[in-house]
Amino acid sequence: MPEQRNDQPELDPTEQRSEHSDAQDARSAEEQSFWLKRKERLKQELGHFDEDDSRMLVPSSLELGPGAVDKYVISKQIVRMQEPRRLTPDDLDERRIIYPESRNRALVNRFRDLRTKLLELSGGNNFTLVVSGACSGAGSSFVALNLAAAFAFDQAKTALIIDCNLREPSLHTTLDVLPETGLTDFLDDPDYDIARILYPTGIPRLRLIPAGSRRETPSEFFTSFRMKQFLQAVRRRYPDRFIVLDTAPISESPDARILTELCDYAMLVVPHGKITATTAEHAATAFNPDKFVGAVING
Repeated sequence: MPEQRNDQPELDPTEQRSEHSDAQDARSAEEQSFWLKRKERLKQELGHFDEDDSRMLVPSSLELGPGAVDKYVISKQIVRMQEPRRLTPDDLDERRIIYPESRNRALVNRFRDLRTKLLELSGGNNFTLVVSGACSGAGSSFVALNLAAAFAFDQAKTALIIDCNLREPSLHTTLDVLPETGLTDFLDDPDYDIARILYPTGIPRLRLIPAGSRRETPSEFFTSFRMKQFLQAVRRRYPDRFIVLDTAPISESPDARILTELCDYAMLVVPHGKITATTAEHAATAFNPDKFVGAVING
């Protein structure tokens, strides 16, 4: 409050109390306004719009760096994520996708064990993981999708699976998603919003980024600076999100090797009894040894 001039009469106690109360009300209104603005800013940072909870965890722009969003706020948003549709247990069984109540306990436990080993390796931190087959038909999409689903079991975590097999994308078909756009469309246009390519899967806390429009030279997209920005954004913005990239077989394309350089880890899927040990070893040595976490035998 401004200082009173000497020639002004002093206020009586009643007037002073009233003026003090007005000042408190003003401060209270100012604080309330501050917190409302902060809440709206956090919503915008989280990509949250009240009318569309499915976009709650979608960054609205690429941000290099961890940002200023509390992990507590993020975990609350994860709990509130909604699915426009839910795949039934019969749907999941038909698609060979694990879920917590699945009767195939052996399969569920294998992917849970794999998830646990990866978490131990990362020290509990989230990461980006490339999954590639040693040959065509190795089952890398099956392994990548179920591993992502295993991370989504945890109600405090989310998983994102990205279809980076631009030559033969399959994840959208498996999940019964009809994408209008995908990864290549985002990488093509610097003004494209990530929210436009991120799709609910029907599995709680699991999102899909489909391959997008097919291109003849997919490796050009994966070597772009925008791809590097994209992976940094989805990796750093939400510390409770685990990202799995399904790629073309490493024996048939350089894509897996290129993406491994941009990611934290790489995993090889080897089909049981379909290739020789020498072929499997050759495929494994194609990865950066500092990022290669091992091979999974599928079959």
